[in-house]
Amino acid sequence: MNSVLWFHQNWVYVALATTGLVGVWGLVLAALRRRPERAFGIGTGVAIAAILIQVGAGTVLYADGIRPLNGFHVFYGVVIAVTLSLAYVYRAQLARHPTLSYGLLLLFVMGLGFRAWSNVT
Repeated sequence: MNSVLWFHQNWVYVALATTGLVGVWGLVLAALRRRPERAFGIGTGVAIAAILIQVGAGTVLYADGIRPLNGFHVFYGVVIAVTLSLAYVYRAQLARHPTLSYGLLLLFVMGLGFRAWSNVT
């Protein structure tokens, strides 16, 4: 088995877990009206990096000619990349309410990741 394919098939658990956990963490902080600490910023960075690594592995597989049977898997990966790109562009606006903004962003990206995962076969 291709090592990148193996990585992509297994890293999804890390990417979905980190985006989900940090997303919920952000919403809890927002509900409690607490300012984010440095740990939340680090967690957000780790979660975004984890999902970008997953998208990057998928891109490498696609470039190597390894394609999923269902085209919607690729579609959701592209939507994740576009979503994170737009979040980067609008990072100043997201910084106004960082816990709520990044919490919702990460939960949305987690949902897209689950949709991509459910469209593998």
